Amino acid sequence: MPKIRVLVIEDNRLLREGIVKMISAESDMEVQASAGDTDALEIAPQLAPHVVLLDLGLKYQDSLNIVEEFRRDIPNSQIVIMDLVPSHADVVELVKAGVSGFILKDATLYDFLDTIRTVARGMKVLPALMTDSLFSQIIEHALKSGKVKKMPSSVKMTRREQDVVALIADGKSN
Repeated sequence: MPKIRVLVIEDNRLLREGIVKMISAESDMEVQASAGDTDALEIAPQLAPHVVLLDLGLKYQDSLNIVEEFRRDIPNSQIVIMDLVPSHADVVELVKAGVSGFILKDATLYDFLDTIRTVARGMKVLPALMTDSLFSQIIEHALKSGKVKKMPSSVKMTRREQDVVALIADGKSN
């Protein structure tokens, strides 16, 4: 079975080198290249990586634009966004742009490697921490839009949880 080819784009050098080291220790993966900026955009089409690990918080480049360029230039590559906790708006935009997965930067090594393997097989990954709150926001949006008349019985939220979701939907922070 061929190795999973990975391209790492992370502007924090220490973190980038650590990620490369962790992936390189796996027998079923290889890091084709790593970069801290947009140099990766130039070399990616020739490399045709299976998985691109992309830092959401790049200093000098908009990660959403990079995702769109990768989707255009290397459409068969799977993109995984790395961040502490991306905002719901970022998640929605990135999924629309074609991101295959998200990995939180405080994930375990097992979860990190499992995410790479899972998206390489063509599946989507969204960490549990993000799915719970994102699901709640989707339900709240549906209720406000009038497309759904009442909360489905399978969704059980306390009144306070509903209030918090409404505040989040209004753009408030915690």
